[in-house]
Amino acid sequence: MPMLRRPAFAALAALLLVATTAPTGVRASDTWPGIHAEAFGGRTIQDGRGVVTLTTPYRPDDVRSVPMEAEIKLPGGRTIKAASFVVDLNPSPVAAVFRMGEGRSQAHLATRIRLDQQSDVRVIVEANDGTLYMANQLVKFAGGQASCSAPPVGDPAEIAANMGRMDFATVGQTPSASHQVARARYALNHPNHTGMVLDPVSLLYIPLLMVDRIEARQGDELVFEMTGSITLAQNPAIEFDFVTNGASEMSISVHDTSGAVWTRDFPIGPAG
Repeated sequence: MPMLRRPAFAALAALLLVATTAPTGVRASDTWPGIHAEAFGGRTIQDGRGVVTLTTPYRPDDVRSVPMEAEIKLPGGRTIKAASFVVDLNPSPVAAVFRMGEGRSQAHLATRIRLDQQSDVRVIVEANDGTLYMANQLVKFAGGQASCSAPPVGDPAEIAANMGRMDFATVGQTPSASHQVARARYALNHPNHTGMVLDPVSLLYIPLLMVDRIEARQGDELVFEMTGSITLAQNPAIEFDFVTNGASEMSISVHDTSGAVWTRDFPIGPAG
């Protein structure tokens, strides 16, 4: 995993790659204090009601791809420094950390995660002054194989052939002060191998191969930089909004743990 740019993310990076599978029967409330201490240094976290709205299904249809969506609105002139998506009882509890571009007090972020067992899920938002806010929700496990040890869906040859293919679409704009806020959906073809799946032919574990960084830029301006983990679902997908700045393209750059890099520029319509 590439070195993270800010010390505040060092503890989070450690959690992204260390497997700490909780024994069956362990409650999310038992594991959260350790995650809190390691990922956030035990810092005080404020109740996020009115600041962070987390939306995720209580009983997901597919535990291999569970949607998590956050609406963030910071008070008092604060801006968003980062947003972390956490699944308490997954082997890698920190699913993703989004480091946001400057000047955003409101944002929409969504992605899809693997759920290994019934667990609390959380979004923790860090403001530019260091204040932390949290929203959390219990998500039930519908049964079946734990998602982190389940094989990828699809033909392995086809998965390998399509790795790195990207899809991107903008889904409308709304006025916001003197700017326009646009929403985009992005998806990447990638198995995001967890390193916990047994190959039925070789009887060896398929090596870890995960997406560890996705960066989006609007012209030269950072929209977000996401640090990922094995808790992200196969074919990682992100929905996000951005304030138009006059650039006509969105540049997406992806890195995975093999050292592969994919970059592509997408048109985002007339300059706003």
